[in-house]
Amino acid sequence: MSQQIELFEITNPCISVCTSNKKGYCFGCLRSRKERQLWHEMTNEQRREVLRLIAGRKQRIEQMRQRKGEQLGFDFEEVVEIGELFKEK
Repeated sequence: MSQQIELFEITNPCISVCTSNKKGYCFGCLRSRKERQLWHEMTNEQRREVLRLIAGRKQRIEQMRQRKGEQLGFDFEEVVEIGELFKEK
């Protein structure tokens, strides 16, 4: 089976944030330390795999944020009843 010729190089996903969390994933591009260090040595196939992993990480982060928002969500237009304890006498 012949390989497909790449016309364009896969660009580096770095957005110049370059700050890592405790697990070593960059807050800007979501790559691991090893993925960042080896990017220039990777084949296009390996780079596509890293981009696929990044997409999965973004999706998991968005799902986590959504769940957190649902847990912390408040309806500020909701009328709250004041209990008998707080009524004036």
